[in-house]
Amino acid sequence: MRVTCIILARGGSKGIPKKNIINFCGKPLIAWTIIQALATKEVSDVWVSSDSQEILEISKQYGAKSIVRPDEISGDTESSESAWLHAINYIEGQEKARNIEYILAPQVTSPLRNSIDFSNAIKQILIEDSDSLLSVVEIEDFFIWKESGKNIPESVNYDYSCRKPRQQIENRFLENGSFYIFKPQLLKDKNNRIGGKISLFKMDRFKMFQIDNYEDIKLSSVIMSGFGLDKI
Repeated sequence: MRVTCIILARGGSKGIPKKNIINFCGKPLIAWTIIQALATKEVSDVWVSSDSQEILEISKQYGAKSIVRPDEISGDTESSESAWLHAINYIEGQEKARNIEYILAPQVTSPLRNSIDFSNAIKQILIEDSDSLLSVVEIEDFFIWKESGKNIPESVNYDYSCRKPRQQIENRFLENGSFYIFKPQLLKDKNNRIGGKISLFKMDRFKMFQIDNYEDIKLSSVIMSGFGLDKI
């Protein structure tokens, strides 16, 4: 069986310049994802797709193979699906002899995880014989509100006039974006990372945070070290 890891990392970032290679707990941010993937015994090979030579060079230093992403699929509005498709076609063209059964697609800006998460998720998708899997965290006690067009507050996932005790609230899960696993053919047929038979991989709640701004860096670094995720 071949599980190929494809890590997407654009050079541009509006919130944090060069976000994918900022210093995070002593290493470039992308290094953590590469290290986690390489430490996963079920993963056959690890690739980084980027439009940035700097990112690709750093990725090589940590053991990943490189894919140069074309400019036409590197903009802010381009989907991750288009980059994954390009990467899959590139890899299959380079190594035609080995078919890829599954793609592991982790997000660089979600470093709060370890190789055990990847390994257990791969085992789960194989046992359940699913076409796709997404990482989630349970949010049974999160009450969500929104504001309507006239700035009128509205409850979204519960009836505030009939608030239930926490123990009676059904389990709900947040797609935390840490990683996805899917069959290449699903992506080719549906142009979507999720589809067919879907599995949910449940992660610890502290692994729900992503790095989008400088405050996230501080918070995530505390969690990373506090829970020992930086001990590789």
